[in-house]
Amino acid sequence: MSRFDVFREAGNPMFNDNQLKLGIFGPNVNNSCAMTLAETSFKPNFETNVKIAKMMEDAGYECIVPVARWRGFGGSSNFNGECMETYTWAAAMAAVTEKIYLFCTSHVPTMHPIVASKMLSTIDDISKGRIGLNTVTGWFPKEMDMFNGKKMEHDKGYQYATEWMEVVLKMWSEQFFDHKGEFFEIKDGWQEPKPTQSPRPVLISAGTSKKGRDFSARFTDFNFGYIESMEHSAEWTQYMKKLAWEEYKRELNTFTTSFVVCRPTEKEAREFYNYYVRDQGDWEAANIVCDMFGIESSSNSKEFLTKARENFIGGWGGWGLVGTPEQVADQMIKLSKTGVSGTLVSFLDYVEEMPYFNENVLPLLEQAGIRNPVKKEDLSKEAVFAG
Repeated sequence: MSRFDVFREAGNPMFNDNQLKLGIFGPNVNNSCAMTLAETSFKPNFETNVKIAKMMEDAGYECIVPVARWRGFGGSSNFNGECMETYTWAAAMAAVTEKIYLFCTSHVPTMHPIVASKMLSTIDDISKGRIGLNTVTGWFPKEMDMFNGKKMEHDKGYQYATEWMEVVLKMWSEQFFDHKGEFFEIKDGWQEPKPTQSPRPVLISAGTSKKGRDFSARFTDFNFGYIESMEHSAEWTQYMKKLAWEEYKRELNTFTTSFVVCRPTEKEAREFYNYYVRDQGDWEAANIVCDMFGIESSSNSKEFLTKARENFIGGWGGWGLVGTPEQVADQMIKLSKTGVSGTLVSFLDYVEEMPYFNENVLPLLEQAGIRNPVKKEDLSKEAVFAG
């Protein structure tokens, strides 16, 4: 039996029968994924996050992935500067939710692997088997400077992450082990309790470089990435599946992210997009982030650079789903046909906008056969995934 089959038989929502799985991205940081000065009722606090999670559970979403952030990027909004730490966020959310799968996003240089493995096992018990791990090496220099004096060089960062993950996996599966590597030395490693999940918590990572993709193929269950077109989504998914199998004899799925502006008419959707992205967008923050990613280049056209910045303002570089419920659903159906397993969606205002999306888009996805209707019994406590 494959690892994915074990997850599936255990009832893990990340491996259910829905062809296109849904989650949300970044409800623990200010502005979530939108680099904008537009008005919104959204606050990155516990009360708001609980409201969002309850709506998601009622609608049958699969997961929530928080953003690991230690300081803002600057700009007029100081994008993501106000944030909740992800391990404590996950523990709190685990105690007040029943079905949704939660992830901790962890900058590996900021957390010792023994501490991370123990905290995740504790949250696994609290959540009854609903915690996963999203590993990131840390790419924002000002953030990493707060911890280590300077950001690690790219390839060294993945060497560190590889050893970090090896230690975590040993802590979850072995007793009384020794480890001596380049970055960690552990004598008589031991942990109880182990995670309750079988075979272990779900692992994801967002590596897009050669080293990052190799790390994801070697260790994780989902490679998280951004798409540039439907063709790119299909090529990326096929590439990652092939890489994981040929190099490590492992199965691997892909997951992307999208931002949603859904209104009764296309005119209303486009007007709201123009308002919060073009008129009220924090272009200074977008420029800072795009420069860090190296998007500014003489080989890129002015049109490409403007669109790239708009996508970061709209939703952290995600795929834009802008239009009527029918238009948004059509784009999501096309996305599903590329082979990607799911998408994390974001809204400028989750509390105000998600109900309309849930009521008008999700039924269309069900009619298309890429998502199943939520059964009433799925909302009962008896249906909680218990590992």
